[in-house]
Amino acid sequence: MSINKKRLKSYNHLTIDQYLRSTWLAIQKMYNEEASKFNSTMVMGFTLLSIDPKGGTPSTSLGPKMGVEPTSLSRTLKKLEERGLIVRKPNPEDGRSVLIVLTKEGLEMRDVSKEVVLKFYDALDERISRSDLKVFYQVLDTINSIATDKEIFINNKEIVK
Repeated sequence: MSINKKRLKSYNHLTIDQYLRSTWLAIQKMYNEEASKFNSTMVMGFTLLSIDPKGGTPSTSLGPKMGVEPTSLSRTLKKLEERGLIVRKPNPEDGRSVLIVLTKEGLEMRDVSKEVVLKFYDALDERISRSDLKVFYQVLDTINSIATDKEIFINNKEIVK
């Protein structure tokens, strides 16, 4: 298999990988700068937004929902609990699991996080057409599908050499 170098660096002299990563890092930096105004982090805000504000969320489903490793999630939940933003309660539907529930302060901080995200989305809406966003999401879905397809490297012996 030969690598098409023109396709490898296709836009602005960056690979798709570099473009995705640099864009995500810029977004992450923006969110962290806003979160720091509230003595928080992007990860803490994202976690608060991932918890059901009415009934809480089982701790076992929170990590997969967020795409976060259990050890990272544990540290974040510990920080949120220490700040009084969440409490852990027994899950009435499953005695073996724990529900992560937002406190009054957690709900308030969740609202702040939601406003920050919505403000960013408003800025996107002002500058990017709906049709362009639709294509963007379709392309991301395709890239994600290809990246999670374990079959693409099965018959590729050239990489091993």
